[in-house]
Formats: sequence, structure tokens, C-alpha cells
Amino acid sequence: MTVAQPSAAAAAKKVLDAWLAGRGWKPFKFQREAWKAVADGRSGLLHATTGAGKTYAVWLGGLMAFSAFAQVGRAQAAIKKIAKPKNSKKPAAAPLTVLWITPMRALAADTLRALLPPLEALNAALNDDGTPRFTTWSAGARSGDTAAGERSAQNQRLPTVLVTTPESLSLLLARADARDVLGSVRMVVVDEWHELLGNKRGVQVQLALARLKAPTLPTACGSLPPEGAAAPAARQSRFRGPGLPEEDGVSAPAEPALRLPPLGEGRDGGFPEHASQLVIWGMSATLGNLGEAMHTLLGHDNGLLIQGQVPKKLLIDTLLPPQVDRFPWAGHLGLNLLPQVIAEIDKSSTTLVFANTRAQAERWYQALLEARPDWAGMIALHHGSLDRAVREWVELSLKTGELKAVVCTSSLDLGVDFLPVERVLQIGSPKGVARLLQRAGRSGHAPGRPSRITLVPTLAIELAEGAAARVAIAAGHIESRTSPDQPLDVLVQHLVTVALGGGFMPDALYAEVCSTAAYAGLSRESWDWCLSFVAQGGPSLAAYPDYRRAVPDGEGVWRVPDARLARRHRMNIGTIVSDASMAVQYVGGAKIGTVEESFAARLKPGDCFLFGGRLLALVRIHEMTAWVRRAAGKRPAIPRWSGSRLPLSTTLADAVVQQLALAQQGVYDTPELQAMRPLLELQQRWSALPTPQTLLAEVLRTREGWHLFVYPFAGRPVHLGLANLLAWRVAQQAPRTFSIAVNDYGFELLSATEVDWPALLPQVLMPAIGPSSECGDGIAPARAAEPASPGRRRSDPPGGQRTTRSGERGGDLLHEVLASLNASELAQRRFREIARVSGLIFQGYPGEKRSNKQLQASSSLFYEVFKKYDPANRLLLQAEQELLSQELEIGRLQAALERMSRQQLKIKVLARPTPFAFPLMVERFREQLSNESVADRIARMVVQLDQAADDPAGSQERGKARDDNDSAAQNVRLSLAFSQDTLSRPSAGKGSVKVRAPRRATGRRPGV
Repeated sequence: MTVAQPSAAAAAKKVLDAWLAGRGWKPFKFQREAWKAVADGRSGLLHATTGAGKTYAVWLGGLMAFSAFAQVGRAQAAIKKIAKPKNSKKPAAAPLTVLWITPMRALAADTLRALLPPLEALNAALNDDGTPRFTTWSAGARSGDTAAGERSAQNQRLPTVLVTTPESLSLLLARADARDVLGSVRMVVVDEWHELLGNKRGVQVQLALARLKAPTLPTACGSLPPEGAAAPAARQSRFRGPGLPEEDGVSAPAEPALRLPPLGEGRDGGFPEHASQLVIWGMSATLGNLGEAMHTLLGHDNGLLIQGQVPKKLLIDTLLPPQVDRFPWAGHLGLNLLPQVIAEIDKSSTTLVFANTRAQAERWYQALLEARPDWAGMIALHHGSLDRAVREWVELSLKTGELKAVVCTSSLDLGVDFLPVERVLQIGSPKGVARLLQRAGRSGHAPGRPSRITLVPTLAIELAEGAAARVAIAAGHIESRTSPDQPLDVLVQHLVTVALGGGFMPDALYAEVCSTAAYAGLSRESWDWCLSFVAQGGPSLAAYPDYRRAVPDGEGVWRVPDARLARRHRMNIGTIVSDASMAVQYVGGAKIGTVEESFAARLKPGDCFLFGGRLLALVRIHEMTAWVRRAAGKRPAIPRWSGSRLPLSTTLADAVVQQLALAQQGVYDTPELQAMRPLLELQQRWSALPTPQTLLAEVLRTREGWHLFVYPFAGRPVHLGLANLLAWRVAQQAPRTFSIAVNDYGFELLSATEVDWPALLPQVLMPAIGPSSECGDGIAPARAAEPASPGRRRSDPPGGQRTTRSGERGGDLLHEVLASLNASELAQRRFREIARVSGLIFQGYPGEKRSNKQLQASSSLFYEVFKKYDPANRLLLQAEQELLSQELEIGRLQAALERMSRQQLKIKVLARPTPFAFPLMVERFREQLSNESVADRIARMVVQLDQAADDPAGSQERGKARDDNDSAAQNVRLSLAFSQDTLSRPSAGKGSVKVRAPRRATGRRPGV
């Protein structure tokens, strides 16, 4: 590999050492290791504490390795003088050399600011005669926020270092001159690799890196012979793709902009020889599976793992309420702790207040302003739906220390460098150890400065998470993240991208794709299916020219034959999928941001909602824009955004159960457990505490029916699957109807008819039940049923066994889970996202975004057509696989069932709801009743349960109880209003979960 001459590298190092010394900095050992590794041409993963100096470890290494002396010879200078245009003011910068990939637009801008100072120091270095010592380097960013003028200039010449996002990199790969433009790249840095690793954007990065490393990769992944052996060029030139007749080839010639540029020896459309030795580095601070993460990034196991061990103090504490209610419910602590949150913000110069959802951030920002109106202009709001100008103003004000506090979401999670931030407040559970570490690192973001994060619980049991997180971090327990396995929608999109970027030969690109971790096991059958899909849309769409997106030309090179299809593809590159959004803009004024169309569609003119920290009234909706004006005095709705609920991670959940085990032994050695002691002791008195060795289940009979409460501590998605699975298994014995409620700690099953849970539960908790096995008294295979009433589930007596899909075993856990849910409807929802990523659905050109109804109708039509005419379509199978792996987390569900089968089952028969059961009952109430009714019912139950806890004999005076009821109801109403995040009551899946019954063979089944 060609790197800088030793003398140039040494000279660059001397300049950069002086630059560091001028700032009073001394490089750490891990930084010097990274510099040497880059100089040696090594690739790898750098894992170090947030704020330890990872950016300069990799960046300065790149500057040292790839800087070159400026050409100052007399002959060369004369030539330059003759060739230099009269209007040229400075020498041309070096070509694109370093690609810096970040997961967020805000991080791209901040990263660019961090890279500039040492680069400018090198550019400013002069020889004795005053000429530049090194070839000039330029820097720029390219993302969705890049201005049109700057983007146009970059189209003419890219900077030497380009900070970009995965989507913008794919757009560069889709350029007809991609090989020439990107062929000079020597180094790629993937920042915050943990943020990309576990999703399709990470797969997009893997494919892009494989493209940049082409063409020297060996033939791999299967028994495909070298090109020209079993697949001679003569045969390849006639190849039209699987299922595509030879005579159906492209008749219209490609327009000049899409023609393949001269490829020289790289006939497959790859990049020059030196690019195969590309230096690739990933950076992260919060990964548990470092070896796997590095292999996924590099595609091989020969990388170098550097771990930066920099001493850094991390303080994790919890904001303890004055009194912990013994019967808590989700969200109720938020409002109660508002005065303490204000006091904590007042103590620090600058504070970040993290919320888990945009709706929660909007509510907290408004509550802070209402409590402290003198803070207007001193505190701000930041989340991804706000307009770019607003976000940039907040980020700049944070950097300059002009803001006292910012209420934010994950939009400020990552490595944005805000030195003035002294501490972080986390509203509600962080849901995971890695996320807590990431957010804690936003404070004290510099070597040697302490980081501090304070948890603000919104549910009493969240108090235990603070103590649990400290133990998990001390033990080095951080969540692992793995790459999605062979997402064909991303691969289909990539095929069209590469066809636009100069074209490809199938055999060479197959080997290239298989070099990635995500597609290492890609079969030739799946590859051929993808080629057929981009060539003609599969058997069912072969007659439609819009789905002939990439086809081979007369020489066997696959290209996009239609300029219109090329434009459409470029407009829809990416894997980020969300509901259709609608702009929010003042009448005759500025744009505020965007809300999801599903929320805006429920508003009527005059309705008020809270957005961007402002109370707004809707004037009208026109052309996907909600025109608004300022409002005052009315109770607002809070916009809600889909996909915003985070599940509790297994790592943190296990640590919480360990804390409960300590309490069960009478050990209350942390402030959090001390605060929870009254609640935990009451839970033990009336029932028991879950431990790693015991599975707690509670049975209760009320006027509503027979309740079962189970506490696996496996996270909300797993509990949803478990609750449906257990209800389905039990319902095979006799017709039964169940209502279900779930949270991160457990689930509730409520039946209007009697269920002998002590007898049935041990049997239905088996990891898998075969079709011929019996559970208790007559549990049989899955049967069809009539639809139940909304929010209910019903199963009929024997009379029609459900048919399993091809290749499934009837007793398989996957079959049982799918049978217990409305799998077809849920899979169809997943298919909507897959259809967008794979390019089946065109989301519109800029300024003409399609509505959610249009996109939904389009995806539903494709789904039905494929089910009927192309049942082997692999995107249908992918939709089902993603439903199981992502929404239901089937891996965690299987592990939870196996763990529960090994635990000692402890069933407690209750006289009244326990502190752990009460939050689950409230989840169900909030789904079924209005806020007023919920407030009255919660208040009445809290007073009654408190009385029972204090005086089991019930000697309280009725008048006092009535007064307590009234006072408690008022407090509950305030808390409900504070935690409300929708126009009306919470929807299914956010509070309790509505479950429908399976369908008969002749009917349709409504969705969950």
C-alpha cells in the first residue's frame, strides 16, 4: 500500500506534536498505538471511554500517514505557473483521501469542526522559502443538511476529507463516475459503530465498504468458480438474469449520464488496485462484543483491536423522591420530581435532560418553562423532528455555554462535543447499560473530566435500575449488538445503486457482497432471486417496465436502463423508514419542524398541540403542511411518533433482578434500595420478590375476573410474546377470553372465566409444546376461532386445526408464537418498511411526499399480489423473519422460556394487588377508560391499598378515606395530564395490548 514517504510522515508528526503541545495536550498510549497502526496500513476497531480522545487517535494517524510534501521543484513550479488559471487563488487540494462516516447529521457537523484545527495546522506549515510544506488538504461535510450550493461544489470536486452519513455515501456510489470519484480514498473511519452495527444502516455501511475495497477480493461464499472458468465472458454477455428471457433485453440505450466510464483493467466496475488495501477504522465507547463488532466492520478477523484505558471518573446516582409510593404506576413520578429536577439544573452551569421519546421531551420542556418562566431563552428543546435551523442554534448555544439546560432525546446521544455540559439528567429508565454510558459521556466530555448522570425515575421500581447499572458497569457488562442477517431489501437496493455507479458483473459482485459479515452465508439461489427481482420485479411484476430497474447490456454489465428510474432510486436511497411526515409551519412564517401524518390527520382546525416548546393551534392542512398559529390557554395534545418505545435490555434487567435478590435477603445497602424499602417489604409481606433462581407468579380474583401476574423481567416485546403464547396455550383447553397488559418487568392475563393457574401454569411455561403433546387436561393443537370483542382474545372448542406453513413443524415455538398472534397483519406491517427499502414503493420527489394512506395502500397491494401470485417471494419471508426477530425478539423469548423452565416457580394467591401487580392493572385501565375515569379509579385503589397495608383490619374512618380519595384523584389527574402523549388515550401497544382472536379458515383476522 502506498502511504506518505517516511520523511513526510515524520515532518507531519512533528507539526502535529507541536500543535498538541500548544494546547497543553499529551497523547495517550492508545492514541500512539492508533497512529502506528494507521501508518502500517492496519485496520481495526478503537474502543475507548467517551471523551478520551478517540477522534484524534484516528484522525491524526490519518494526517500523518497520508500527508505528502508539496511539489516545489523549479520545473514543476514553472509548469504550475503556466498551467495555473489567472483567476486561481490557491493550489488545488489533494483529492478525496479520507471518508468519515457518522450515523447522524448533527454529529457530522460537529465532527467536521473537530477535524479542522489539526488540518489547518498542517496546511499552515511552510518551508524556509515561504512555500507550503505539505499538499493542501480540504474538508467538508455531506448529508441531508448540506446546503445546495455546497453540494453543487462538491459534485465538481470532493474535499480531501469528507464527513458523511451512510445514506450520502450510497448516493456517491450511485454516481456514474463513482469509480473515479472514490478511487482515491485511502482511509475510511466509521464513527459510533455501535449505533450502526445492529441495524440495516450498518448493513448499508458493510456493503459500501465492500464496494470501496473491490476488485481484488477473491471469489468466495459458495462454490462460484473464478470469472471466465465455468462462466466464460461469451456466456455472461448473453446473460439476462434468472427468469428473464434473452429476447427481453433492454432496447432503450442508457443516457450518457448513466454510461459506464472507462474501467481499464477493473472490468467489473470496481475501484483501482490500491483501494483493496483500504485502511478501515471503527470507533465506539459502548460495545460488549468487541471481536464480533470488529469482524462485522472489516469482514475478516485480521484487524487490530485497540482499547483505550483512560482513567475517568463516572458518577451514577438517582434523584430520590421525598416519599416512594408503595403502589406506583408508570409515569406518575415524573411530575412529583419536577421541583427536584429544577433544583438540580439550578446547581449546574449547563445540563442535558435526556428523555426517551420526543413526546416526553416536549412535555418536560413545557413543564420546566411553566415552573420557571424566568428561564425563557436560557433553556431549549432538541429532537430530530425540529427544523434544522433550530437544532443548529441549540447545538451552537450549547457549545458556547449560553444555555443553562437542553431537554433532548437520542438526537444528542452520540459524540457531539459540548464541553460546557457538567451533568446529565435521565428522565425515566435508560433501558440499557450502553445507552446510560453513552448519555453519561455527554458530560465532562474531555480527558480527565468526570462524567455524571442522574437518573430521574418515573416508576418506583426504576429506582433499582440506578444501583443495578452501577454494578453492571463495574463488572463490565454491556449489551452486545449483532448485524442483521441477509436483509434482502437492503441488498436489492444496493444492486441498483451499484448498477448506477458504473455497472457490475454478477459473479464479481456476488463475491464482493459475500465478503461482508451480513451476507457471508448468502446462497446462490437468494442471489439469483435478487438479480431477477431488480431485473423484472419477479414473476408477478414482469409486465411492468417500472420494475426493470437494472438489466445486463450487450456486454453483460448490469446497468439502469432508464433515467427516470435512476432519479427515483437516488431520491429514495437509505434504510431509515418512518411514517409519512407533515411539515409544521407558521402561517406566513418560518418552518418549525415535522410531525407524523397519523397525528396531524386527527387534528381539526382550532385544535391545539404542543410542538417545539410552543403551544400551537391548527389553521389548516394543505399539501402535506400543517399551517399553524400561536395559541394560549387551551389544554394541548402532544404529538406522538411511532417506534419510540425502548425495551429494557437483558443486561440491565438481570442486574435489576440481582438487586431484588439482595432485598429478598434483607440487604438494603444502596440509597436506591433504601428508598424502595417500604415498597419491597410490602411486596414480600403480601407475596414475594423475584430472584434469579425463582420465577414469581401471582393469582388474584376480583370483580373483573381471574388475574395472573408473571414477572420474567425480560422486556416489553418479550412479555408481549409470552403473554400471547400463554393465553393461546391455555385457551386450547376450553373457550376463554383474555385481556393482556405488559410492561418491562412482567405481564398480566385477565380472564372473565375461572382458570386453574396453579395447575396449568407449570405446563404452559414449557419452551415448546408439540401438536400432539398434552398440557394438563386436554391442551390440543392450535385451532381457529371466532373474532373476539376489541381488546379480547377468544378460542373455540375443537373443530378445525390451523394449517402450518410449508417447512414449519407444528410443535415449533415459532409456529406457536405466530399462531398466538395475528401474524399475517403484523408481517404486513413489516412488509411496508421492506417495500420502501427495496424500492417497490416510491416515496416521492422532494416537495411531493406521498401521504401515509397512499404508501400503506401501495404496500398492501404488493403484499396481497405477492401472496397470491408469487408466494415464494423472499421479501415476504423476510417480513415474517423480521417480525419474529425484531418486534417479538424471538431469540430473547426462547431464552426467557428456557430460563423460566429452569427456575423454581413460586405461585402466590393474593387477596389484593401487590406493588408489582398494580402498575400492570393501571396499564390496562389507561387503555380502556378516559383519563378522568382512570384518575378516579387509580386514586380509589391507591387509597384502599394503602389503608390495607397500614391497617389490615380496616379501621380507618370512612370520612378520612373519602378525603384521601379526592386528594389522590386530583394528584393522579395532574400526573395523567403530564404523562399524556397523544391526542386522546394511549393506543394499543403503548399502554395495554389489545389481542384479537385467530381467524377461521374462511374469514379475515383484524390486527393487533
